Amino acid sequence: MDIYQHDEDLRQKGFLHIAGIDEAGRGPLAGPVVAAAVVLKEGIKIAGLRDSKKVPEAERISLFSEIQKSSLDIGIGIVGPEDIDRLNILRATRLSMKLAVEDLSRSPDLLIIDAVSLKSISIKQLSPIKGESVSASVAAASIIAKYTRDNIMLGYHLQYPQYNFIKHKGYSTKEHLEMLQIYGPCPIHRKSFCRVMSLELPF
Repeated sequence: MDIYQHDEDLRQKGFLHIAGIDEAGRGPLAGPVVAAAVVLKEGIKIAGLRDSKKVPEAERISLFSEIQKSSLDIGIGIVGPEDIDRLNILRATRLSMKLAVEDLSRSPDLLIIDAVSLKSISIKQLSPIKGESVSASVAAASIIAKYTRDNIMLGYHLQYPQYNFIKHKGYSTKEHLEMLQIYGPCPIHRKSFCRVMSLELPF
């Protein structure tokens, strides 16, 4: 199904203010999990809009700008590594999504959330699997969340350059694991993740 038609069909059913929600950063060993909630303007179509994981970085920057111009509302929710360790990653992801909804300037009529439900929010919700391939609003949220998190990780790269966060964004690449073995975890590493704490360190 066309991702724009999916959202239009819901508008035809009376849900005029639809927020798509997605996150970036559930899997990495370091950094925050970031969620975005995006309410696209009715009738708008953004060329190339799709799941952020399928979009090259240069194109993602362009899409981020287009989504900003094509949206009625955008909310961002960020949960850092200390809270991820305290809550666990699933609860932290749900919290980031809740914060993103609360960051919107008005309450939506409907939430379309990628494969997650938010029991703490009373707004009607749909939770399609691979929602970024189903709904234009969720695809837009995936781009916003990914771009925002990448920028945060750029800041951490400047703070902790030895880990080269600018390249792997905290994911468990071979290079990142090698740097962890050399330097040990830094303050933004997720200590509750076994791939961080089970490494044999040189000290």
